Amino acid sequence: MSQRVLVFLTGLLLLAALGSYVYYRRTVARVPVDPWALVPDDAVLVAVTRDHPTLVRHLKETQLWDNIKAVRYFQQVEDQLTMADSLTGGRNVVLRFLGRKRVLTSLHVTGPGRFDVLFQVPIGSVREYRQVRGLIEGLGRDPRFTVTDREYLGQLLTEVRSRSSKEGLTLLNYRNHLLLSASPALVEAVARRLEHPEAPTVAAEFQSTDYFQLRDVDATLLLNQRRLPQLLGVFFRQELTPEIAAVASLARNEMTEMKLAGNKVTFNGFANPETARDGLHQRLMGQPAQRLRMAEVLPLRAALVVHIGLGSAAVLRGPRPVAPDSVAAATGPLLDSLTAQLSQEVALCYLATPSARARPGKLALAYTANPGKVSSLLGQLRRGVGASPGFTRVGPYQIYQTGVPELPRQLLGPAFRGFARPMVAQVGNYVAFGDDEAALYQWLTDVAAGEVWSRSPTQVAFLQEAQPLARLRVLLDTRNCWNLLLRGLQEERRAGLLRNETLFKRFPQVSMQWVPAADEREPGAQYFTQFVLRHPIVGPAEARPQNQNGTGSVLAFKTPLSSSPEIVLVSGAKLPGVLVQDTSHVLHYITPDNVVAWSDSLPGPLVGPTYRLPGATGFLLSTPGQLFQLNSRGQVQPNFPLNLPDTVRATSLSVSPAGGSAPRRLLVAGASGNLFLYDTQGRTFPGWQPKQLEFRLAGPPQYLTVDGRDVLVVLLENGYVYAFDQAGSPYPGFPISMGARLTGSGLAETGASLSRSRVTVVTQHGELVSFNLSGDIISRRRVATWSRTSRFQLIPDQQQRDYVVAREEGNHFTLLSSGGRQLLNQTFITTAPRSVQYFNFGPGRQLYAVTETGPGKTYLYDAGSRLIGGQPFNTTTPQVALSHDPVTGIYHLFRVVGSELRRTDVKL
Repeated sequence: MSQRVLVFLTGLLLLAALGSYVYYRRTVARVPVDPWALVPDDAVLVAVTRDHPTLVRHLKETQLWDNIKAVRYFQQVEDQLTMADSLTGGRNVVLRFLGRKRVLTSLHVTGPGRFDVLFQVPIGSVREYRQVRGLIEGLGRDPRFTVTDREYLGQLLTEVRSRSSKEGLTLLNYRNHLLLSASPALVEAVARRLEHPEAPTVAAEFQSTDYFQLRDVDATLLLNQRRLPQLLGVFFRQELTPEIAAVASLARNEMTEMKLAGNKVTFNGFANPETARDGLHQRLMGQPAQRLRMAEVLPLRAALVVHIGLGSAAVLRGPRPVAPDSVAAATGPLLDSLTAQLSQEVALCYLATPSARARPGKLALAYTANPGKVSSLLGQLRRGVGASPGFTRVGPYQIYQTGVPELPRQLLGPAFRGFARPMVAQVGNYVAFGDDEAALYQWLTDVAAGEVWSRSPTQVAFLQEAQPLARLRVLLDTRNCWNLLLRGLQEERRAGLLRNETLFKRFPQVSMQWVPAADEREPGAQYFTQFVLRHPIVGPAEARPQNQNGTGSVLAFKTPLSSSPEIVLVSGAKLPGVLVQDTSHVLHYITPDNVVAWSDSLPGPLVGPTYRLPGATGFLLSTPGQLFQLNSRGQVQPNFPLNLPDTVRATSLSVSPAGGSAPRRLLVAGASGNLFLYDTQGRTFPGWQPKQLEFRLAGPPQYLTVDGRDVLVVLLENGYVYAFDQAGSPYPGFPISMGARLTGSGLAETGASLSRSRVTVVTQHGELVSFNLSGDIISRRRVATWSRTSRFQLIPDQQQRDYVVAREEGNHFTLLSSGGRQLLNQTFITTAPRSVQYFNFGPGRQLYAVTETGPGKTYLYDAGSRLIGGQPFNTTTPQVALSHDPVTGIYHLFRVVGSELRRTDVKL
């Protein structure tokens, strides 16, 4: 009887468990989790990323990736990722796991002088959940780590700690949202946050904003400006906190999109105004946004500029306090009159210093529409307080004492404090107060010499990318302010900045701008914000849209381009990269974002196409006298360049197929029919130094690998075909004759053996001939009539899988399919040989490009032999490049026109 009861109770428990599971799946799990509800309220910064492979690619293309990897914190993250890969037995496991998930990364101040990061990653499937559990279990079995579980406020926390350093991670899986941090307190804060699900999230005011619906957005950033002084207080000395807080009091929080593109990182978004009574926003509400006109007096040695646009400067100061003594009471009306003369724009400017030990010069600049009146009032003020009438001359300008401590603060408000014994000078419509005479002397020296922003092409280009009208601008020159930062940082933070100097100076030009709404008194009115991190364009090209509707693009180079564009497919990108060379023999790689990522100077023009190495690790290419291997950043690799004999001018480069552990072999053909064979380690091969053939080559040799053996197929113009092994000896059955002259290389199809591998060529008698690598002719058939003046050429597609045949006779051109069907029949203007290309993107998606090299016209035909666009495209190189996006159905045509690389988007 007891056993029956036990069985009954066990079944009841199983049914209850099953019911609970079904209830969870149908009710709880179906309710989506707001990821923002899992972010603790004290977050200073929250970054949301989505397409992580593309983000990493953009970081590499903007040359930030290597600099970020040098930061100690990211080195620790990279070490943890490497460990995860080793435990799971894969490569880039974590990056593939992240994929296109929305990952939240929040930054928190967790103690005096300390901040930590909290990561939130969604788990999208059972397989991914098993991956996470497998990784944790693998760490538990590793003797270097300890894995423990503990409960906190009803949530199960998992802690992974290193036995040696006691450092590690704390994890929480809340309804398939994995939260992890090196700080246990942050994960515990998430558990406490879950106790109050009804509380507004840190992003509650931006709940309807989703920047990922826009194109090319790499990340979303949420900034809590109220907590920004707290974060900066972790790094900077406490006496700087009031100045930081004064500037940060314009807005309370903001959300922006982030885009990485070439020479800059751009953040665009919106900010909610600060509602605190004494904040900068309350003082400036209703004041007009202004242009930055004072570029004519901002010196090139400026390190940091805080620029405020307004109507009257009196709104910054507010009511003047009652003077406690008679002298101050007497000068009060003069101060009111001076303030009334200042308007439109005021700024704080910090000057660069030669070392971190030197105190930086500080200026307070203000515009006046009546400089004569201001000069008179300043004279009255000096006489009223008994200041010396003497002055120091700097060129055409004079520096005077003011005699009034903290005069800029009394005129312009508390943001302009720190001028204990100010000096004053005037330049045109601008009056400047310096915290000492040396600061004004440096400024006036630069102004007199014309070393100002308005005369610097670099600074003008920087300002042209900024918003024309703004209320607040913070402009930073990271190279000039380097010593200022070292001086302002807390002692324990200086070493970290010195280690990351390259990263900090990667973008020397930084601007932050806040533009008020047209009617900012309306409920919900926000600032438009724009942050730009930029380095001056020192590259060889400038990008711009090609068409008025924004489709297509143009990259205008400073030097005319000489080579045809070559497509470089990029994983995860909608557009390919492009390789192109200019007339100075500089090779450029253009990213899918139409930006020159790197340029490499070569000793001569490219010979034939470049060869991309597996895994996007680099390129193999040839110039007439040297062979090069470049990595993915355009840097020459060890052992290269390989030098050809002085008497040899290379005409083609053939590379062995990928496979095996042996180095790649490089077959070079010379202009006189000489053949040289090397490998990528610089070793030569007997029998190939050189191999001299009795007749000219019909086209570049083909390097094949069949059943582990190298087969080098060489076609001669006299119709003979050779197949050589690695030692330079002909294979049995070769040479063989095609019975007529040859032009081009043909199409090779490799099989399991030599007899099952074939090569197809077209002779100048109009015959298609196929032979195997045992030396047997398999088939021979005529595809078109021929005459003494006709020329035939076999053109493989871009994947070397299919081909078409071109027949030219004078100015008459015919294109035939591999089966002999006529595709095109066209009469051109000139009789010069034409460049023909065949692009095959699948059934019904074949395109044919015929380029007339004389007039520089490319005729692009679709699979139905219709001329795309109704007219030819201009080009100055023999070939074009074409890619296809199967998702949108758009073809992307790349061509060179003079010094421009043009991309045209075509949809059939």
